[in-house]
Amino acid sequence: MKKILIVDDHTIVREGVMRLLQDLLEEPVQFDVAGEGGEALRMTGITRYDMVLIDISLPDQSGLELLKVMHQNDPQLPILVLSTYPEEHYAVRALRAGALGYLNKGCAAQVLKEAAEKVMNGRKYVTVSQAEMLVEAISERSHLPVHEVLSDRELQLVKMVTAGKTLTEIARELCLSVKTISTYRARILDKLSLRTTADIISFGIQHGLTL
Repeated sequence: MKKILIVDDHTIVREGVMRLLQDLLEEPVQFDVAGEGGEALRMTGITRYDMVLIDISLPDQSGLELLKVMHQNDPQLPILVLSTYPEEHYAVRALRAGALGYLNKGCAAQVLKEAAEKVMNGRKYVTVSQAEMLVEAISERSHLPVHEVLSDRELQLVKMVTAGKTLTEIARELCLSVKTISTYRARILDKLSLRTTADIISFGIQHGLTL
């Protein structure tokens, strides 16, 4: 029997994915669920899973950060990212961080089936468009999207600022000091050649970088 861990803070999403995979996969599956990153790390520390499905947006940390820690702890752990964000925002980052695949939650059931089967067999699932982005990312002649110059944390901050959150609110949500968040903001302004928070919001809206 296969063991799958679903890491998502929305109960309805977890239940929907479980039911879908139960119908799609030929082998019987035992599911565990986690609503936050810390809980997921504890579970992967005591149980060996055939696949871990991770959402990007988690209440206690970024799914990308969780992915990196899980991959460092166990490079052989098969991880599939299932997110609401479009692949051009996070697919390359996720694959570089150790994920075997990246899917948008709006994907077809057959795509989820194919990705899950490949990942549980230790193989990468990469779409044609993701393959093209990976080629561009390693090409010296590539012209990557402007937001690719940002770190994972900086990109997360841009999305939160674009969503209208204040620096104080962001600091509280990320469990960081306002001073640290202000430092990230300064780096973002410098990297994107912007001047104000309003410029960040405008940039985020223009590039579809919203929560």
